Amino acid sequence: MVTAWLQAGGGLTSAFRKCSLGGRDESAASGPRGRAAVAATTERPANRAGAGAPGVPRGGGAGRGGLMAYGALRGLLGLLLLGTLAARARPGAAEAGDGGWRWDGAAAAGAEEDPRCTVERRADLTYAEFVQRYAFLRPVILRGLTDNSRFRALCSRPRLLASFGDSVVRLSTANTYSYQKVDLPFQELVEQLLRPQDPASLGNDTLYFFGDNNFTEWEPLFRHYTPPPFRLLGTSPAYSFGIAGAGSGVPFHWHGPGFSEVIYGRKRWFLYPPEKTPEFHPNKTTLSWLQDIYPALTPSARPLECTVHAGEVLYFPDHWWHATLNLDTSVFISTFLG
Repeated sequence: MVTAWLQAGGGLTSAFRKCSLGGRDESAASGPRGRAAVAATTERPANRAGAGAPGVPRGGGAGRGGLMAYGALRGLLGLLLLGTLAARARPGAAEAGDGGWRWDGAAAAGAEEDPRCTVERRADLTYAEFVQRYAFLRPVILRGLTDNSRFRALCSRPRLLASFGDSVVRLSTANTYSYQKVDLPFQELVEQLLRPQDPASLGNDTLYFFGDNNFTEWEPLFRHYTPPPFRLLGTSPAYSFGIAGAGSGVPFHWHGPGFSEVIYGRKRWFLYPPEKTPEFHPNKTTLSWLQDIYPALTPSARPLECTVHAGEVLYFPDHWWHATLNLDTSVFISTFLG
């Protein structure tokens, strides 16, 4: 923002030009030689005592005033430049907090966050406690165990388009069994298919990018991801990366254990233990289930549920039923323990 303002010729820049040219605006020193003179005056080392400031007339109140203004402006510009460079050096600082993924159109109807959360959040969990209390018994949301700020920066919309825009990705229909597969360029997915979900759409009409990643092609991204440090004996991790529009999700299904981290956006989860089969239609979307079935559930029939935010990781045990609903355009990655 500072750089753009200076380049646009803000008042500070104009004043700096006048000081460096002895009270004349840079426009008076037109042509290459004039611009070279400006560069020379601004890049010289500080003068020794008794010497005049570069480009500032010696003697007289006006000259001394110009010298003082010149020095103050140079100092201020230096501070602004250092601040800009420091911001650019921080991972992800160049992107907005949503990574450029926010959709400017209308949000998906019904895709709203519910403040209730019946899944524990833990920020201080040890491996021994994870195995004893959660690994085989119930879900848990993990916080602060890893730092994926670098991975998050690389997952911003402009950076992913720059790195993988021409790559072909495979999409699945967003129903329980994901029957159909469609291949298309990643740029087309991002620019055309991440619109908010239509509540009337069926699962087999909705394409969803999750899994089916070409690991050789996406390895330059995945190598920057740090998965949760917990493992289960006899399993090995496998990544599954996804991006989805607001209101999209996958209806109830189950598989082996794993972790799911939200990189951008928010993802609402609904979970049932293996012995408690949820009431749902395999070709209806999670959004449709939330609007049509969820409100009629008795308290004892309701699932465990929570909204997982960026930087949080949800662990789900083996064979637990779960459905997901993206409340925003979301970027996420799962680590399956196969």
